[in-house]
Amino acid sequence: MRRQVLSLLVENTAGVTSHISGLFSRRGYNIDSFSSGVTADPRYTRITIVASGDEQILEQIEKQLSKLEDVLDIKKLEQGSSVTRELILVKLRAKDTDRQAILNVTEIFHGKVVDVTHDSMVIELTGHQDKLDAFLDLLQGYEILELARTGITGLTRGCADVKFL
Repeated sequence: MRRQVLSLLVENTAGVTSHISGLFSRRGYNIDSFSSGVTADPRYTRITIVASGDEQILEQIEKQLSKLEDVLDIKKLEQGSSVTRELILVKLRAKDTDRQAILNVTEIFHGKVVDVTHDSMVIELTGHQDKLDAFLDLLQGYEILELARTGITGLTRGCADVKFL
C-alpha cells in the first residue's frame, strides 16, 4: 500500500468539499488527510488530499477526481519535487518542574509555545510529517491533554507546472 498526496485546484463554490469527500465515501476509499483553503484568488480553493491504496486504487482516485466539474487541476505532490507541511497544536500537562524540559525539546524542533497556564502548555509546531511524529515521540513521558493536526498541505516546486486561470 502506498500513500499519495494530491493537490487540487477547485472552484470555490458551495458544496465542493462534500462532492470530493462524497466521491471517496461512495467508492469506499479512505482519506488519510484533507486540508483546504482559499487561494490568492478568492474564486479558487486549493485542496490537499492524502490517500492510501495500491497503484490501481490511487490511479482510480485521480481519474474520478478529474471528472468532477469543479476540479480544475490535479497535481501529484511527489517527494523531492514538492514542499509539504503540517501544523500541530499540542496541549500538555506541564508542572513547574516539567516546563524547562518541554521547552528544550520544543526549541530543538523550532516549535513555539503559544499558551501557558499554571498547569498546562500549548505548543505549535510546523513541518514535515516525520518531524512532527518525532517530536510527539519525544513527548511520550508527558501527558498530552489534547492534540490537533491540520493535515498535510503542499505545493510543487518551481514555476513549470503553475496553472493560470
